[in-house]
Amino acid sequence: MSDIRSRLLKQAEDSRDRAIDFLGDLVRAQGEGEATVQALVSARLAEIGCTIEDLTYDPVGMMLKDEFASDLAINAGERVSVIGRLPGADGGRSLIMFAHPDGEPVARTEEWTHDPFAAEIDAGRMYGWGVADDLMGIAAGVSALDVIGASKTRLKGEVIMASTPSKRHARGVTAVLNNGYGADGALYLHPAESGVGLREIKALASGQVIFSIKVTGRRPDTTEPGHTAFAHLAVNPIDKAIVLHQALTALGEARAKRVHHPLLEAAVSRSTNVMLSAIQCGFDRSLSQMSPVCELAGALSYPPPEKLLDVQAEVDATIQAAIQADPWMKDNPPEVTWLSGVTGTEVTTDHPLYQTVSRAITEVTGTEPAVNAMHTTSDIRVPMVQKGIPTVGIGSLGGNLAQNGLLDEWVDVEDYVNLVKTTAVIIAEWCATA
Repeated sequence: MSDIRSRLLKQAEDSRDRAIDFLGDLVRAQGEGEATVQALVSARLAEIGCTIEDLTYDPVGMMLKDEFASDLAINAGERVSVIGRLPGADGGRSLIMFAHPDGEPVARTEEWTHDPFAAEIDAGRMYGWGVADDLMGIAAGVSALDVIGASKTRLKGEVIMASTPSKRHARGVTAVLNNGYGADGALYLHPAESGVGLREIKALASGQVIFSIKVTGRRPDTTEPGHTAFAHLAVNPIDKAIVLHQALTALGEARAKRVHHPLLEAAVSRSTNVMLSAIQCGFDRSLSQMSPVCELAGALSYPPPEKLLDVQAEVDATIQAAIQADPWMKDNPPEVTWLSGVTGTEVTTDHPLYQTVSRAITEVTGTEPAVNAMHTTSDIRVPMVQKGIPTVGIGSLGGNLAQNGLLDEWVDVEDYVNLVKTTAVIIAEWCATA
C-alpha cells in the first residue's frame, strides 16, 4: 500500500487546482439553485467513469427505522439524489461516500464582505454560500474519485459517491439506501463544526427527540379590554407551562445522574440533557391581556445505545405525570406534539473503518485525529441505523456557517486539499487495489 499511497498523494497534489476549481464551480452554481449544483456533480462523476443515477424521491412518507419527523419539520416536495457508482474488480470492501448539496435558504447576502456566489479566495480561505456546509464534502468526494482514476488505481471494492439532500429532514441518503444501494462502510464528508478540521473524526452521534406542548388557560370572564385587575379569576397558561418546565428540567437532572457515556462525560461532564428552548404566548398589542394559550418547546439529547422509543416514552410519562398532578391540566390536557426524533450511533476506535480513516488522516496531516463526541444527530447515524452500515464522518476546516446565522462562510483551502488526499487514501485502503 505504501507505493499506492505515495502515487495517490502525488496525483492529488498535481490535481490540487482541479479540485479547488471544482469546489469553486459548485459555489458559483449554488447561486442558480440545487439542480444546477447536482448537474455539475453528475457531469464530473460521469467524466471520471462512474455510472450515474438521478434518484427522484419524496422525503414525506419514507420508510424509516427508529426515526420520525412531523410534516411541520419537513420541507415537502420531490428531491433528487445524484449517485455515482465506480465498480471494483471484486474481492475488496465496498464504500459509500455521501455529502449534501443543499444549503440554508439564501438570506442577508448584502451583509457579506465577499460575494457569496463568486468563490473568492482570500488569505487561504474560499468564501461562498454553503461552501463549508456542505459543498466542500461533495467536492472532496468527487475529487478523490478523480484522483483514483487519474492515478490509474484499480480498486477491488466498489465505491459509491452520493450527493444527497439532507437539511430539514430531506433524507437523501435514506432514499439512496432504501433503493438498494449499500456498502461495507460509509464515509460522511461534512465540515467539523467544532473548528478543528481534520483533527477530528465523527464517530459518535447522540440521538435527540424534539417536542412542543401547547397549554390552554382560561381568560377572565370580563368584557374589559384590560385583564390585570381580574387576573386572580383566570387560569394563566404561563403558570401551567412553568409546571411542565419544572417537571422536564427535573427529568433532565435525574437522567444525568443515571445515564452515562464515557466520551460525552470526558467532553462536557454530562451524557444527556433536556433543554427547554422556546416559550411563546401573549399579545404584541397589549401586555395587560392574558393569553389563552402558551406553547413550550424543547429537546432531549441521549447517547447510544439508548433507543428512541424508550426515551420518547420517558419524556411522555414525565409530561403526563405533571398533567395528572395538576387539577386544571388534568381536566384540560395540553396538546403534545412530537416534532422529530432520531437514534444515536457509534463506531468504536478499534473498528477497522475508524482505524482506516485515522491512519489516512495521520499520514496526510501528520496529526492523529481524535473523536469529537458532540455531534448530536449527525448524519453518520443514517446508514448505521437504517441499514447497519458502519459510518464515520470527516471534513475540512471551515467557519462562519450560515446555519449558525453567521456571514462569510468559508473553507480553509489547504485543509480542503488535505481532505481530498485523505479521502483518496481511505478509498484505496478500504476498497483495496487490484
